Amino acid sequence: MRRPPKDNAESLRRITRRSLFLGGAMAGFIGLLSLRMRFMQVEQADQFRLLADENRINIRLIPPARGRIFDRDGAVVAENVPSYRITMVREEAGDVDEVIARLAKLVELDPAELERARRALTELRGDTPVTIADRVTWEDISRVAVNTPALPGVTPEVGLSRRYPQGADYAHVVGYVGPVSERDLERIDAPDQLLLIPRFQIGKIGLEARREDLLRGKAGTKRVEVNASGRVMRELDRVEGEAGADIQITIDNDLQSYVHARLAGESAAAVVMDCETGDLLACASAPSFDPNLFVRGISVADYQALLDNKYRPLPNKAVQGMYPPGSTFKMVTALAALEDGQVDLNETVYCPGHLEVSGRRFHCWKRSGHGNMDMHGSLVESCDVYYYDVALRTGIEKISAMARRLGLGVQFDLPLTSVAAGLMPDRDWKLTNRGEEWVIGDSVNASIGQGFVLSSPLQLAVMTARLATNRAVTPRLIKSIDGVEQPVRPPEALGLNENILREVRKAMFDVSNNRRGTAYSSRIIEDAFRMAGKTGTSQVRNITASERARGVTRNADLPWERRDHALYVNYAPFDAPRIAVAVVVEHGGGGSTAAAPVARDITLQALYGEDPPLAAYPAKDRARIETQQQELRRARPDPSRDGSDRA
Repeated sequence: MRRPPKDNAESLRRITRRSLFLGGAMAGFIGLLSLRMRFMQVEQADQFRLLADENRINIRLIPPARGRIFDRDGAVVAENVPSYRITMVREEAGDVDEVIARLAKLVELDPAELERARRALTELRGDTPVTIADRVTWEDISRVAVNTPALPGVTPEVGLSRRYPQGADYAHVVGYVGPVSERDLERIDAPDQLLLIPRFQIGKIGLEARREDLLRGKAGTKRVEVNASGRVMRELDRVEGEAGADIQITIDNDLQSYVHARLAGESAAAVVMDCETGDLLACASAPSFDPNLFVRGISVADYQALLDNKYRPLPNKAVQGMYPPGSTFKMVTALAALEDGQVDLNETVYCPGHLEVSGRRFHCWKRSGHGNMDMHGSLVESCDVYYYDVALRTGIEKISAMARRLGLGVQFDLPLTSVAAGLMPDRDWKLTNRGEEWVIGDSVNASIGQGFVLSSPLQLAVMTARLATNRAVTPRLIKSIDGVEQPVRPPEALGLNENILREVRKAMFDVSNNRRGTAYSSRIIEDAFRMAGKTGTSQVRNITASERARGVTRNADLPWERRDHALYVNYAPFDAPRIAVAVVVEHGGGGSTAAAPVARDITLQALYGEDPPLAAYPAKDRARIETQQQELRRARPDPSRDGSDRA
């Protein structure tokens, strides 16, 4: 049935109205879309271009060259050398096992390192380079480069690594670097992005660690173009970083090497200090270790051997070792008593070989006694009873104050690891730390550097320099930074009575140059270089009654680790002090027999700047010294002979 014309007209009207409405809506939508597209393509073009570049271009850090370290005369102590390694990218290699098998025919691969590399290849992104072999030779790199077509995904690379040409001589002073660990990152609040670079190295101990801020430098950047999978397609540009600052230290390389050679075979430490500037000319701890082993990654066996060594090669005994100073402390007690007026220079104390104090007998090292002793004689012959007596009159507070005035019990600000403050006790210290009152016997023990008193070889060297100059000489290790000399602040006057101090120095002179002196056998014959010093023996533990019953009466009868420490301090030349020296030989027995000869040899080496003439030694020692000098020359390292190309 046909629709009426009226219905057809009404239907057409409705359709036209709907079309107009939809058409208008569509036109409006298309207009808005066009406007939006124009806004995005024109107004926001730069922003979207930047976002596109961020997906296409990566900015990567370039590790800076680490600052070098030199001795006071410019000899290289720590340097950067080329380090060759072989890396692999998993997605480029294809069959990893097959490529590794081909590589193994060209280069010797360490099984442990290869196992770590296999794990990394599995765990990391496919485009991440993984080190297959590190610190390989130039010959290895060359063979890999020639065979690159047969080794897909394998790349020979070159970087910089730390090397210590002087080996063990500077292990405790300069320290060493190593890869950044999780523990390192935990200690830093806002770690530098450089530290997140795989295998990036930072200072672990010593100067390398304490002046990391100067030595590290600042990172450079490079822009690289990458594809959708993250693979680098090309390098667009780069901005080189800022190399770390070069540091020159005060240590004399030749003297440092000599001291280490002289201490060989002992558990010992020695410090040589400039009396005027405080410059540390030598700071040695023996035995030492090769810091290059830690840079390369020390093996478990090698590290365990260092830990098991009873001579303790890892700690720096020169600055962190704490020992009872023994009789080297007697100058402190004498000065405290004399300055306080408790005794005068001519007053004598009778030594029968012991002193009764509160029902306890405190013995002198000479059991038969020294007879009447004044201050001069008590130092020359090291009479203990004299110091027991004057300490009881003076009191521990005055003695402690004098010790700190001379540098004992003071923590010096040096860029070294674990610089010890030592211990100079008084009444408050014992009450606070032990919960006990100070007793008179404590003062008696402290008077001869025993009991609670502890000091480091560094502090003993400072004490000696201050006695020699009557100035507050402070130790210094950094001489210059990037060629800029670091200022030396003139030391302040100590204000000690010069007349009293002069008599103490005369007594120290006679310790080494008077036949009755405890170090007479280790004297210097050359008049221009005669030294003033003091021996010391610090007790590790008493010989028990049961041990005495078994015939144990001497140090030599005891096991090594229970024998007394041997100490010696000195300055030279006596008339115009240039250097102060402190030597501690752990469990060496007597200071006169074990420490004084070492200190004498070090003193002469420092003053002459080379092997001293035999005429500087007593005639009876010259044949032995000549042989010793020859042996030490052979034992000292010669960096020029290191021709290894292995970084």
